[in-house]
Amino acid sequence: MAHKTVDVETTGQAYLELLRERGIDYFFANAGTDFAPLIDGFARFAEQGKQTPRPITVPHENAAVAMAHGYYMVTGRPQVVMVHVTVGTANALNGIMNAARDHVPILFSAGRTPLTEAGLPGSRDVAIHWAQESFDQGGIVREYVKWDYELRNITQLEAVVDRALEIAMTEPRGPVYLTLPREVLGEAQTTFTMTSPARRDRGGRLYPDPASIEAAAALLAAAERPLIITGTTGRHPEAVAHLVALAARWAIPVVVFGQRYMCFPTNHPMHLGFAPDALLRTADAVLVLDSDVPWFPSQVNPPPDAKVIHLGIDPFYSNYPMRSFPCDLAIPADSAVALPLLTTALEAHQAAAQARITARFQHVRTLHDQQRAAWREALAQVRDDSPLDPLWVSHCINEIKGDDSIVVNEYDLVPTQAEFTQPGTLFGNSPSAGLGWGLGAALGAKLAAPDKLVIATLGDGSYMFGNPTPCHFVSQAYELPTLTVIFNNRVWNAVRRANLGMYPNGWAAKTNHFPLSELQPSPNFEVLATASGGYGERVTQASEVRPALQRALRAVREEGRQAVLNMICKHP
Repeated sequence: MAHKTVDVETTGQAYLELLRERGIDYFFANAGTDFAPLIDGFARFAEQGKQTPRPITVPHENAAVAMAHGYYMVTGRPQVVMVHVTVGTANALNGIMNAARDHVPILFSAGRTPLTEAGLPGSRDVAIHWAQESFDQGGIVREYVKWDYELRNITQLEAVVDRALEIAMTEPRGPVYLTLPREVLGEAQTTFTMTSPARRDRGGRLYPDPASIEAAAALLAAAERPLIITGTTGRHPEAVAHLVALAARWAIPVVVFGQRYMCFPTNHPMHLGFAPDALLRTADAVLVLDSDVPWFPSQVNPPPDAKVIHLGIDPFYSNYPMRSFPCDLAIPADSAVALPLLTTALEAHQAAAQARITARFQHVRTLHDQQRAAWREALAQVRDDSPLDPLWVSHCINEIKGDDSIVVNEYDLVPTQAEFTQPGTLFGNSPSAGLGWGLGAALGAKLAAPDKLVIATLGDGSYMFGNPTPCHFVSQAYELPTLTVIFNNRVWNAVRRANLGMYPNGWAAKTNHFPLSELQPSPNFEVLATASGGYGERVTQASEVRPALQRALRAVREEGRQAVLNMICKHP
């Protein structure tokens, strides 16, 4: 067993050395009085020329978590977020909920109010150290983290950090929580010895039961009208090619419902849009692939005799208190390995089904072409509208982005008007929908892919929730120029739609008055970015959308500045 010994002065320095050794690139933080040993440790690192983990000051906890979230989505490498004791933990909880439901591993840490009132380096010395202590600090986040623990002494430091990382990275992945008392971090040390490299293998892919794969192949091969519904298969980019191979070979239409990743090329003839309802009503076999909510049972259901297969790391979504979709066959597995196995298993049935496959391919391709024609017609009807229609804004964004650009979408990009053909180019908000994720996630994505254009598409409500002043500060401070497009309709449209859904003939609908939904008068959002050296512009005319996007791109690409476009869209 190989070991590495480093000179340190405190446990806090040993912690940073261990994070560096374990491959942590960034330390996203909003600091407090509990950070003193770590701040001193980072200053020592800088003097020694040590580049990682690089401290990133993020002046709001929710934005810090979103940055770590975005960085992981692009790289697949978990990062550290640290906040100030209980109050910082509470501020970050929204982001941790997002990470938990999106299976994003984050080593989420917080200082702990000093344990002692006197007698040790780091003992309490300001008034807040009494009021900020709680009986159970981990209880704030326990439902949304896979593990929580408090570091007690340096003897267990390596074991605790390695335990945190292995649990975060074990499927289904998710955030973990580690509290760090100030006295423990500040305890004097001379050296720290750690295992190098770590002997904590995190396991490989989750392979499916071969019998289940054979059963799924038999069900799909026998089907006349099979359907695949997915939402997050693109979490692992290599899975996308396997899904394309399966769908193309067997002429199975794919619907990307509630898309949070680029799961299937939009220009492929087997891509049949983003709403499963029409196909689901007549399907006789449904493969639910990496989808927590494949349809809304209150609105549509498959025929009673249709066979339903659920495939995913946790096809039961066991951390959801209630979920009751029909399931004739459950396959717990990583889709990146299960899909090629399923395609291989289907080969034995292909000869017998070839005539049916050929006819179905032509039928699905015709539906695909008709669907795209309808989408183009819908765009043609609104392309000159002012205030702007979201379809037109989405279409123009699609025109200026490259095939390898990264789009971070928090609600408002219209999927029918944006083409994505490469995995890892589209990321959507977590299903828990904690608003304010998109701005920070885009910064994290830019940090992970500095040479790529990163576009954040947000609603006006999402932008306000995203802590824009802290995010614009981070963009300028760390040279992370992103393009933010705000679809500003001046309303909580999800709230409005929910009211209309429950009460289509209610008082709000009849009077067109939706209390607690309006966001007027609307702020001049474009001004906020200019306070941090960015480019901002308000766009009201359809003819100005493309030119404004080009001006914003020039600021981002040529001037290295962030840009915000405030697109004034139709008020529902």
